Amino acid sequence: MSSESRLNPDTSMWDWITDDLRHHVKKSGLSGAELARILNRDPSSVYNILNGRRRIQDKDAKILDKLWDLNHHFGRMLRYAKLKSNSKWFGQYLEHEAAANVIKSYEALAMPGVLQLPEYAAELFTAAGAIDVDGLVEERMRRQEILKRDPPPMLWLLITENVIDWPVGGAELMRKQLSRLLEEMTKPNIGLRVVPRAAGAHGGFDGSFLIISGDSGEIAYTESPGGGRLVTSAPEVREFGIGFDRIGQLALPEPSSREMIRRALEAL
Repeated sequence: MSSESRLNPDTSMWDWITDDLRHHVKKSGLSGAELARILNRDPSSVYNILNGRRRIQDKDAKILDKLWDLNHHFGRMLRYAKLKSNSKWFGQYLEHEAAANVIKSYEALAMPGVLQLPEYAAELFTAAGAIDVDGLVEERMRRQEILKRDPPPMLWLLITENVIDWPVGGAELMRKQLSRLLEEMTKPNIGLRVVPRAAGAHGGFDGSFLIISGDSGEIAYTESPGGGRLVTSAPEVREFGIGFDRIGQLALPEPSSREMIRRALEAL
């Protein structure tokens, strides 16, 4: 199934933006490489944008509106899409998460939310400029209650080496967070492996994502600056599953991952 057939501009504003962007690119006769130069983006990022896997950002919208003299068209669509998506998809995502049997998570920069300490989460929300940091931390901790279910969901986690040695909140907080990580790895429902920097380039460079499986089906969620995208299309969810497996092929085995985390802990 082509990426174009997966888009539904009639029901998704994000798909509408992608469809409009394709229309203007085709009309202008620009190639993907030329558009990448105009947006000052990597060609692979533009390819993913045109295929609906990534979203344009505010700076992209300004450039496009000026390029084609569109009177703030993409800028306005982007603002409305953010408002609409934040109010709808997150509730759907939480329903799937709460009923999950299996959660697969790839994290490129931060600890998986389901294993974050409150202080660690607060550092991330503060750095992002959130207003109600305490409320957001409380909500994230409440979502971690799924680990206390009987039986709890299976967690298959892939994190990059950056996650364990990036000093979020300073050395003391990172010692606590890495200790939490090692403790959770001893539980039978949690499998965690580290993708070392030595692995080089891989499919996870596009960003973090989750795949959630439960009795109601399987969905994916991909993160992006300023928001995220809930994926419910079965073919696209399968693509995320394949991507997860490919990244996993480059990850260290669990014993080696634990040793890498221990070394990072001792180095603090």
